[in-house]
Amino acid sequence: MQADIGLIGLAVMGQNLILNMADHGFTVVAYNRTQARVGEFLAGPAKDISIVGANSLEDFVAQLSLPRKVMLMVRAGEPVDSLIAQLIPLLQPGDVVIDGGNSNFTDTNRRVAQLREHGIHYIGAGISGGEEGARFGPSIMPGGAIEGRPLVLPIFEAIAAKAADDEPCCAWIGPEGAGHFVKMVHNGIEYGDMQLISEAYHFLHRALGLDHSAMQAIFAQWNRTELESYLIEITSEILAYRQADGSPLVEQILDVAGQKGTGKWTGINALHLGVPLTLITEAVFARFLSSLKEERVAAEQLFHKDIGRGLIRTGEIGPWVEELRQALLAAKIISYAQGFMLIRQASLDFNWQIKSGEVAKIWRAGCIIRSTFLDDIHAAFRDEPGLAFLGSAPYFTNLLQACLPAWRRICAQAITTGLPMPAMTAALSFLDGYTTARLPANMIQAQRDYFGAHTYERVDSERGRFFHTDWTGSGGAAASSSYEG
Repeated sequence: MQADIGLIGLAVMGQNLILNMADHGFTVVAYNRTQARVGEFLAGPAKDISIVGANSLEDFVAQLSLPRKVMLMVRAGEPVDSLIAQLIPLLQPGDVVIDGGNSNFTDTNRRVAQLREHGIHYIGAGISGGEEGARFGPSIMPGGAIEGRPLVLPIFEAIAAKAADDEPCCAWIGPEGAGHFVKMVHNGIEYGDMQLISEAYHFLHRALGLDHSAMQAIFAQWNRTELESYLIEITSEILAYRQADGSPLVEQILDVAGQKGTGKWTGINALHLGVPLTLITEAVFARFLSSLKEERVAAEQLFHKDIGRGLIRTGEIGPWVEELRQALLAAKIISYAQGFMLIRQASLDFNWQIKSGEVAKIWRAGCIIRSTFLDDIHAAFRDEPGLAFLGSAPYFTNLLQACLPAWRRICAQAITTGLPMPAMTAALSFLDGYTTARLPANMIQAQRDYFGAHTYERVDSERGRFFHTDWTGSGGAAASSSYEG
């Protein structure tokens, strides 16, 4: 019997996706460069179900029905290119190759064009949900060669998570590397969300002096409000987890955050595309800062830093907890808003025609950033598909305005007491900047024109008309047209 699809790469994500496919009636052929892993998988989790193994790439390809569908679940970068080079001679026009890893979208752009020359349809599919999502239903974001779309969507829609309305959390994103770009942005929002939650935990613990049982109860309660989300839920569970001696495990974890690079890519692409992704980029920088553990320990002593505990009197804690909830909610909205701004700009610049409302729909279940208000985000883009800023939609405008006073007080309290909240304050500064009609950039333009003759526009002239002033009387009338400084 020929297999419906083949998957290469039997790490946990790959194995779980295969098992998920088998659960939904698909026959899958599995291959791994290390042959022992194939045997272990077939003798273990895949025993007696519709999964077969291959002992070589040639054997792998031979067991696939036409047109062949080959999914790669290997490390991004050179390993993907190496596998593609080995597969091309074994495949034929009309076959499909799917990269389900976290590849850089520019690599996917290149590979779509490369395989098109051989008549092979290449798809870059962003997959979110971790190991559990892969096994029982992830959010899937495919994009690439449109010819491959009808060949893979039935499989992806079957194995994807289902939202509350039973719709699969999978949608075709767009051409080239659009799917991997959206997955990259998903991970950037994830960075922002995680940093915001960690800052809220820090405020509860250090500024309010609450113990872990109290904090666990607070996060559990918050998860029954507009903050309901996967990350809030697991934060409550983390705070509840105790070691054998009854002490909270989280306090024994070194405060140095790791990363795999997708958050950094999000920030880099925001710079390339000119999108003010301040909160998400600050969350990436916060991880960099956390890695300077020894330097931070020394600097705390040098600056006599003592945030202390219980800086707010016990009787005042309740109102502060509610204000922190509102601040976290508002900042979380900005995290998503900035992510969708980046998706919108990329779609415009690359002519991908990504539907932001569809992206919001497929993030409602399965993925790491699933949140209850993604239904509201979907509704906002449904009502205004070209929405530039999520906070301009009536529902989110009202929510941000309602939360703004509490958000300001939380940020002011953190700054006053020396408690670092870089993402929370960056989100507030972004909203203040975005909602200020006249910023001090006129002074920057005057400075640029003064020292470099870079010209400026005037408020009393039409946009696109540039002026230069000889500020010192010795600079002349010539303006710069190439130097950027």
